[in-house]
Amino acid sequence: MDFDEHLLSPARLAIITSLVPGEALSFTHLKRVAALADGNLHVQTRKLEDVGYIEIIKGQRGRRSWTRFRITEKGLAALRLHIRKLQGILATESGVIRPTPHHGKKDASQVWSR
Repeated sequence: MDFDEHLLSPARLAIITSLVPGEALSFTHLKRVAALADGNLHVQTRKLEDVGYIEIIKGQRGRRSWTRFRITEKGLAALRLHIRKLQGILATESGVIRPTPHHGKKDASQVWSR
C-alpha cells in the first residue's frame, strides 16, 4: 500500500492535523500545537505548501509581519486518504495484533530483579 510521502513525516502530519478544524493558525500557535521548533516548522510548512496541502498567508500590521496557515481542500483530501489507508490496514487480518504466549519464560528485558 503506497502512502503519501508528504504525510509520512511526523512533523508534517502534526502540522496538517492541527489545521483540520479549518481556521487559520498563527505561526506561534501552530508551533505550539505541533510541538516544533521555528526552523522545523518553517521547513515543513514550505514542503506542505509546495504540494498544495496548506496555504501560507502573510501580512503586515505596522512594522510587524505575521504568518498564518490554513489547510486546503487538497490537503484535507490527502489526509482523509491517508487515514483510510491506515484504517484499511487495521481492518485486515494481517493488521491484527496477536499476543504471543510466554510459556513461563521470564521477560529478558526486565532490568530490576527482586
